Parts: sequence; C-alpha cells; structure tokens
Amino acid sequence: MKFNVVLFEDFETLDVFGPVEAIGMLKKFMKDYYEIEFYSKEGGIIRSNQNVRVDTLPLSDIKEDGILLIPGGFGTRKEVDNRELIRRLKDLSDKARYVLTVCTGTALLARTGIIKGIRATTNKMSFNWVEDQDKDVIWIRRARWVHDGKFYTSSGVSAGIDMTLSFISDMMGLNVAKQVATGMEYIWNSDKDSDPFAKDE
Repeated sequence: MKFNVVLFEDFETLDVFGPVEAIGMLKKFMKDYYEIEFYSKEGGIIRSNQNVRVDTLPLSDIKEDGILLIPGGFGTRKEVDNRELIRRLKDLSDKARYVLTVCTGTALLARTGIIKGIRATTNKMSFNWVEDQDKDVIWIRRARWVHDGKFYTSSGVSAGIDMTLSFISDMMGLNVAKQVATGMEYIWNSDKDSDPFAKDE
C-alpha cells in the first residue's frame, strides 16, 4: 500500500519526516510495508520552511486508495484559501483508506468539510485559527493526537511521530510500534489524551 505525502511550499519539515522515518523503519521489521511517495499540486521541487527541497509528483498521479499524510507549517495559512488544492484534498481524502494530519495540516483537512462531526486536534499554538476553519469539527484541545474512524490528527510537529506510532500499532500491533520507536531511539509519548503543550481552557 502507498503512503502518500502531500506537500506544499513552506511545509514544516518534521511534520513530514518524523512520520516518514517511522513508516520507513517498518522495512526492518516487516515483510509487508508501505511504499512512500511525495506529491504536490503540480509536482516538482517543493521547499519546506527550513528550505529542505523535495522532488514531488503531481497529485493527479495518486491512483490508489492508500494512506494520505497532510503536514502543517506556515504554508497552511496560504493554502487554506487555495480552492483547487482543497478540492483535490477532499477528493483524495474521500478515496483514501486512512488520512493522517500533523499540526496545522488539520486546518487543510477541516477546510474540505470532510471531518464535520469528527473528533480532531491540532497544534496548540494555532488551535483557535485551525478551529475557525470548520466549527462543526469536534475539536479536542488537550489531545496529543486523535483517532476517529479513518482519520488520525495530531498536535504540533513532534506529535506527528507519536500519532504515526499509534497508527502503526493499530495496523500492525503494539510490539511492532515499540520496535519502530526503539529503532528510532525515540521515547514514544503513547498517551493520546494528554499533550503537555496544551493550555488549560
């Protein structure tokens, strides 16, 4: 199955490569693992906010019902008003088997309207702005990440790794997720309901 990563200018580097590292680590432990590919609206070189350059394929090349990863970053502030991108994200999210968002990537997903009535979370420093993208989402302010149906949404930046390990645990078992975390030398915050960066409401 494909692990399809959607990029846009000024995405947040760790939002992408934290989850990608965890998914890529599966090669060490599993015969069946996810093939990772990077996409953007038109394809070509896309730069992160930290000036990491990634060669991408156009979104139109996504053919199968794989897993969709939507990162956050400063670029989301512009892309929430990109009607064509939002339309494509809605279509891709409809067809995807699972949709994962990190940080303010949840704002893009919310803007599609596809998560109305769904529980979700996002970056705590940008929470109010993301919440404004769709008030009909059931926003969970204190969560490190939220899993509701086929949607996994996480808090800011490093929380995407915690969420992805949880996704791996759900798909392949807790032992595999622990092996991946150990392989990354990463201390997994496995309590999805507690984000130390959340402020009291």
